[in-house]
Amino acid sequence: MSTYSDNNANRANTSDSAKELLDAVASEMIDDETSHELAGVFKVLSDPSRVKIIYALLQSELCVGDISSIVGISQSAVSHQLRVLRDKRLVKSRREGQLIHYSLDDLHVINLLSECLEHIQEG
Repeated sequence: MSTYSDNNANRANTSDSAKELLDAVASEMIDDETSHELAGVFKVLSDPSRVKIIYALLQSELCVGDISSIVGISQSAVSHQLRVLRDKRLVKSRREGQLIHYSLDDLHVINLLSECLEHIQEG
């Protein structure tokens, strides 16, 4: 029996108001592709080095050498982590001569990190 059929069978045993609630929640459910993308962002954020890089970029736009010095990992490791973060659109870059400056991609990333930090600090 499919999950959908199982859910419908479970709904048959609930009150009308509970059915309405379940239908409302189900109609707002994200699709599989979106849930995988969202999980991918959290997977990228699960690495402490990447979190430190994002936190440093929350403070200021920085180049690889600066990030390396602040975070305490090699420039090649920073470059690798920045590539992962760029792939998920968490950071962006701009070139100024030979230097590439990195910053957080947009306000969503800032809000995401700020909300998570606030959650931890309230804990």
